[in-house]
Amino acid sequence: MSSERQLVTRSNVILVVIALVSPWLLCQAWILTSAPDVTFESMPTCDSDSMNCAHLGGGADFRMDDSLSLVVEAPIEEVKQHLSQYIDTNNGDVLTSDSNGTSHYVHFVERTSFWRFPDDVSVGLTALDDGSTTIELHSQSRLGQSDLGVNPARLEGLHAALAA
Repeated sequence: MSSERQLVTRSNVILVVIALVSPWLLCQAWILTSAPDVTFESMPTCDSDSMNCAHLGGGADFRMDDSLSLVVEAPIEEVKQHLSQYIDTNNGDVLTSDSNGTSHYVHFVERTSFWRFPDDVSVGLTALDDGSTTIELHSQSRLGQSDLGVNPARLEGLHAALAA
């Protein structure tokens, strides 16, 4: 094969790759401009008609199985360690964290795997006594009208990680 023909073939391959990748790149640019980070300083709640939000605990359960326990039989420091491991494992970006001896609040961003849509996750922990902790969990998508069940599933996974 001549070098001129190889150059044309490589150029065609590069153009095909660019054509395939460009929708994803355009989507990423749209996400960056449409969904900037906004810090939640306190636990948010879900709108009553929301289909892109889930909440467990704090008397504001929404789109969650009410059989999930809000009390973890572990000291708050241990539950905080489980939370930190969950955030690290899921590549979460912590936006704010506030802690005192008996309570802990963290707001982090978790992104969907392929399209990288940002979802805000808030966790509130309160020590009941030396051996038990109450939890409150919130997850909501920044973009779209529906989360296709991602936020309730995320909170179920987070609940399991905290109760482990």
